[in-house]
Amino acid sequence: MKRLFSVVLIPLLALPAFSPTKAATPEYSIQAIRYASAEDEVAGLVMGAPKGEKIAIAMVVWLIRGGGRNILFDSGYHRDTFLKYFPSTDYIRPDEAVKLAGVQPEEITDIVVSHSHWDHLGGIDLFPKATVWIQKEEFRYYTDEAWQPGGNHGGIDPEDVQQLVRLNTEGRLHLVDGDDVEIFPGIRAYTGARHTYASQYLRVEGDPPFVLASDNCYLYRNLSEHKASATFSDADHAANIRNQERMIQLAGGDPDRVIPGHDASQFQKYPTQGRIAKIK
Repeated sequence: MKRLFSVVLIPLLALPAFSPTKAATPEYSIQAIRYASAEDEVAGLVMGAPKGEKIAIAMVVWLIRGGGRNILFDSGYHRDTFLKYFPSTDYIRPDEAVKLAGVQPEEITDIVVSHSHWDHLGGIDLFPKATVWIQKEEFRYYTDEAWQPGGNHGGIDPEDVQQLVRLNTEGRLHLVDGDDVEIFPGIRAYTGARHTYASQYLRVEGDPPFVLASDNCYLYRNLSEHKASATFSDADHAANIRNQERMIQLAGGDPDRVIPGHDASQFQKYPTQGRIAKIK
């Protein structure tokens, strides 16, 4: 038996070791889609900017395609409350804007919400088959203690919160737990220094990589002047600046590959047709 065992064992030992291979990262495309324009005061976007200076801003969602997914980063807004009281021009509903990029609303597979402000969260109910991704602590805070005495729910629409809860009960909500988390192959979420309670931004891998900052960096001017965006807490401005520096590093050291949340010049820096800029 010992001799037979050794004869059988030797060929087995000669077999190559099994090592699973990691799936290749998809080659993603990124498009910025402007669904409205507005005028804002720079001092409300760049800390320390002179009072009274105005700037034209873009209201944007970003479409990421690859690996069989159509991913929206942020979802815009459509509720009458903000259509009436927020002065914007050239508005079209975000689901209609996405069609201009050749994607039907029901073809959106995922929506990653950077943060819960009305102009970023308010369109999640326009895309009927999408799974929504949001930071776990962002969801917890704005569905709970933000509305209690001492809480802070400025800029958060109660109807949007109700939609989040509904999606959770339907199994269409995915909670991202913390910083530097891969949510899709080659796409990682990073926490963004409390523009809201637990805002996040994305790094899309590739050659080269890009960072979609949303309101964790309002304008390219934030980056060039090393000044914080308006944030949840005055004490958090330094953390916001550190995150902006990290965004540049994550984008391979090129600040032009950090795409701010409302800077209309992304539609000049990158090839643009109508409302759509081809970032990547």
